[in-house]
Amino acid sequence: MQEIKSLLEHVQEGKLSVEEAMAALKELPYKDIGIAKIDHHRELRNGYPEVIYCEGKQLEHIQYIIEEMLKKSNNILATRANPEVYEAVKEVCETAVYHKLARIITIERKKIQLPKTYISVVTGGTSDIPVAEEAAVTAEFLGNRVERVYDVGVAGIHRLFGNLERITGARVIIAVAGMEGALASVVGGLVDKPVLAVPTSIGYGASFNGLSALLCMLNSCASGVSVMNIDNGFGAGYMASMINKL
Repeated sequence: MQEIKSLLEHVQEGKLSVEEAMAALKELPYKDIGIAKIDHHRELRNGYPEVIYCEGKQLEHIQYIIEEMLKKSNNILATRANPEVYEAVKEVCETAVYHKLARIITIERKKIQLPKTYISVVTGGTSDIPVAEEAAVTAEFLGNRVERVYDVGVAGIHRLFGNLERITGARVIIAVAGMEGALASVVGGLVDKPVLAVPTSIGYGASFNGLSALLCMLNSCASGVSVMNIDNGFGAGYMASMINKL
């Protein structure tokens, strides 16, 4: 609405013709750039801007999308990005930052006020950290405080109990685990906060690349546990942010 009001004011002041204003209005919902349709209004509708999923995209297409988004978006998040993608993005935006473990590129041009509450990201083992970092970096980018509690899986459950205060103090908890995925159920049985369970594709043969952890989390007997897709740290970070800011 603010953009429409601004366009009308520019027409009244003679800074824009009616034709130019109509052309600008066409681009407000989204802009078709041929290889993609940039959703400029997503932040107005959903509270967060559109996110770029880099895997499978050509480098020049990612560059083109970034260039277009920089014209209107304050902050930009690109997921599943490798170092080659980052180097390509740096060519069009020198301030881009690469989070190697999370495989995320962030461009931050506007600071977001952080709420007092925070999100806890918990992992079963160190092999789960890349997925956990995708969740943590996403949540931080969206304007949240994040407490990382890594390598506290049920194989050494005393490690979980030793960090329980940091976990229970959060407004929402992301539990990331592979193998049999028991961490989410254990955490869910100890806290009075929503738990977002993220199964990872970590484990030996019978884990079926995360399917075992996914099914165990879906069958959790702990109430208040919701389950994301396998390795979907981004989805967990995004959902946790929405819960934390309610």
